[in-house]
Amino acid sequence: MVLPCPLESLGSRRFCSDFNIKYPYVGGSMAKGISSVAMVRELGRHGMLGFFGAAGLSLQDIERAIDQLESEGNAFSYGFNLIHSPNEPELEKAVVELYIRRGIRLIEASAFLSLTLPVVRFRTHGIYRDAQGRVVAPNRVIAKISREEVAARFLAPPPEKMLRQLVAEGQLTEEQALLAAEIPVAQDITVEADSGGHTDNRPALALFPTILAQKEQVQRQQNYACELRVGLGGGIATPASAVAAFAMGADYLVTGTVNQACIESGTCDEVRQMLAETRQADITMAPSGDMFELGVKVQVVKRGTMFAIRAHKLYELYRAFSSIEELPADERDKLEKTFFRTSLDAVWEQTRRYFSGRDPRQVEKAEKDPKYKMALVFRWYLGQSPVWANSGEASRKIDYQIWCGPAMGAFNEWVRGSFLEQVSERKVAVVAMNILFGAAVLQRGNQLKQQGGTLPSALNLTAPLTIDQIKEFLS
Repeated sequence: MVLPCPLESLGSRRFCSDFNIKYPYVGGSMAKGISSVAMVRELGRHGMLGFFGAAGLSLQDIERAIDQLESEGNAFSYGFNLIHSPNEPELEKAVVELYIRRGIRLIEASAFLSLTLPVVRFRTHGIYRDAQGRVVAPNRVIAKISREEVAARFLAPPPEKMLRQLVAEGQLTEEQALLAAEIPVAQDITVEADSGGHTDNRPALALFPTILAQKEQVQRQQNYACELRVGLGGGIATPASAVAAFAMGADYLVTGTVNQACIESGTCDEVRQMLAETRQADITMAPSGDMFELGVKVQVVKRGTMFAIRAHKLYELYRAFSSIEELPADERDKLEKTFFRTSLDAVWEQTRRYFSGRDPRQVEKAEKDPKYKMALVFRWYLGQSPVWANSGEASRKIDYQIWCGPAMGAFNEWVRGSFLEQVSERKVAVVAMNILFGAAVLQRGNQLKQQGGTLPSALNLTAPLTIDQIKEFLS
């Protein structure tokens, strides 16, 4: 007996109900608008949850995206990203204030090393107790985590010290601070395994069960009225990886890398073609632009680009010298001719003007600390490289920074020989529905196998289908 497997039953039905979506599938946020308004819209219209990639964008760009999505009315659910910004805490605060002012109720918190006051401010804003005595927090946080200690902070109630600070600043009442102690900072956490962009390259098979057990322990200790949930992202690119995630107990899936290769992503056709040609071994780690001084790395495409090698060189120079003036003449000449293609003085002038408008304290700090000034100059290259990639700046192709995990190679192997091999056919909703549909088919196939049944070896259970074909099967 092979039981039916509706797509919406693969994960947590409560998760879907809480976020008003049909399928337990989330399009994770990718910085600089790669997770675009168009991508969020397509996922939402097909009953899934998409997050706009706000990281690295100006407040004006983020607000423009809010305007575009709000113009859809309440046709579908969506959220916005909030990335940890240790070098620009005021920017993180400003983004949260924008979200609160514009009524954004859901954020995906990513790359956090610890909790920050803006995250707690967002989560606790507007908290109240309803007529039935239940604590209601209108604002929700889904946190991407890859370490147990970070998961513990998001699964716990907001720290008392931060609640006291919010009360002192007039952001919370005393009553609201007491209510906040009864809820987790994030009811839903995404275990981020070996992904593109910021990643610890953690193996999903080891990390996910550990976080799942941690969640169960916290649920018992805190006795929350709400149910804590755990999703899985990083490496989700095929029906096989999806069904494996659900088999381990994932309440929902999060995809990223494969969405970047879809036509709705906020990158250029040339990058999409590069991603379509990427194999699992064609990726590497490189220093991160937003956490450069901390030595944090991101996972990127290495095939067809020199970005990773050049980024590592910049970090080596940063570690070895205390200022731009200390750089050996030959090293500085090489940087100016090949990396920056202009003088370091000119780069600093651009950087100074940029931060004078965005965060003047960065300029003040750099003028007092030559090493920090050097870091800001080097970060110019790291910050511009994804911009060149997204805009398709042909003269800078060798410097493209393309965030990507090994899932891209797995996806390309899966769709080889099908209509999805063509970049022009890769639509985010088509990819998502095929991953879910294939996972459901594999789950039913596994039921048959467990009972001693067999399927013809030539039968390709997960060959990609059009959405119309999937709908026909589901009907």
